[in-house]
Amino acid sequence: SGLFARMSLRWFEPFVDAGYTIWYVTRPRHLPAGHTVADMADDLAAVIVDELGGRVDLVVGESYGGMIALLLAARGGHHVGRVAVVVAAAEVSEWGGQVDARLAGAVTRGDTAGVGTTFAEYAMPGDGRRWLRRVVGPFLGRSLMSGKSYPPSDLLVEAQAEIGFRAWEALPEITVPVVLVSAELDRFFPPDVVDETVRLIPDCTPVRYAGRGHMQVASDRR
Repeated sequence: SGLFARMSLRWFEPFVDAGYTIWYVTRPRHLPAGHTVADMADDLAAVIVDELGGRVDLVVGESYGGMIALLLAARGGHHVGRVAVVVAAAEVSEWGGQVDARLAGAVTRGDTAGVGTTFAEYAMPGDGRRWLRRVVGPFLGRSLMSGKSYPPSDLLVEAQAEIGFRAWEALPEITVPVVLVSAELDRFFPPDVVDETVRLIPDCTPVRYAGRGHMQVASDRR
């Protein structure tokens, strides 16, 4: 609802205009401890089987969803025609893992302001924006930890799953066409990781946006 609904409609309109029916699928709520990205890929495969007749034409995975989409393509490619991975790759950078570890720690401690300040690094990385993260952190943290959309424990499970995510061995098993859209200045999935991800996928078309960061490419109208 609200702003998120308007943003989603803007993202989906080109697909609807092209004749697609869009299913917007997020991760399950109340994730069990130790739930991995591979488990999330299996969750999505189950949705395709149970709700969509066992096959979809296109899966678009953005950021965390892109990691899931890579493993879905490797583990359940017979359910998928094509895959688009947007600002994601086979492994999160050391910096990204450190951010996730801080987020997991703040959730465990129940540090609401710390959760918001750390989460804000996804959109506003760098020392120069530290003051801004401190300003918005308490407000963002209260929203994230409110439990209205999902239990806060899900943040902890997701952060731990991302820290342990490595998809290298699965990439050669992907048999469907993949397009991988990346950001030149992405601190979570830097160009060298993206390049190796592209190399290991048998049928992969790379698209890189110069001079753009993770969130900039994820929200780019192109």
